[in-house]
Amino acid sequence: MLFTRSKIFLASTLVASMALVACSNSNNDEKKDATLTASTPATGEASNLSERNAQQRLIDTLQSNLQKANINAKVTGVKATEVPNLFWVSFEGMPAVYATADGKYIFQGDVVRLGEKQLFNVGDTLQAEANKKLFDQLKTEDLLIYKAKGKTKHVVYVFTDVSCPYCHKLHEQMDDINARGIEVRYIAWPRGEQHMPMMETIWCSKDRRAAFDKAIAGEQIEPASCKNPVRSMYEMGLNIGVNGTPAIYNAEGKHIGAYMSASELESALK
Repeated sequence: MLFTRSKIFLASTLVASMALVACSNSNNDEKKDATLTASTPATGEASNLSERNAQQRLIDTLQSNLQKANINAKVTGVKATEVPNLFWVSFEGMPAVYATADGKYIFQGDVVRLGEKQLFNVGDTLQAEANKKLFDQLKTEDLLIYKAKGKTKHVVYVFTDVSCPYCHKLHEQMDDINARGIEVRYIAWPRGEQHMPMMETIWCSKDRRAAFDKAIAGEQIEPASCKNPVRSMYEMGLNIGVNGTPAIYNAEGKHIGAYMSASELESALK
């Protein structure tokens, strides 16, 4: 982990964001894109130059302050939020955090906008945008896909682990889910190092789908090994804040819940 527990314990606060049932990680129960990355050149109109320079200074300041605290964290980008002087900061291998414009304070949690009938979480849209980019980069051959029956109405990405009882319950409803026009794309996310070998075996099996079906039902499967994407999928999950399974996201990258019935999933997607 880039942030040690004794320094900044960021990931644990994400538990509160999972409103529905999930198996915990056994290791640790219209707008213009204003993102500036460490490698983004300061190009474009002159009116944007000062803003880009300010964001680059924030990246440099954050990186320096983290290094002073002996925190080995790489800042990969910052993005302005709707809150004045508050930025969304992305890290390599860690969930995003908020930072003040001077780079002196960072925190993770919910920043909620008031004034309307429903509360609005400022970070939801920002995180979803980042998630979608990652999902779009996934190769279909690296996923475990259960296609919709008939016309595909929705696509969901589900971080899963065969050792998780709630993943089992969700998978039991796969026929019903697919019948509702929902395509499920499983991403391997072993909930601890001890579960990594099983997920790698499944992903290396000649018939990945058959192996997964058996394993999640508690049946034995044949050992298999190969070069596989399981660990990189696990790290991607950590990066976007996954801390339990199943973690369900829509095609736009929005986290829509943990375990839910087929009808609840359909309603959430609508």
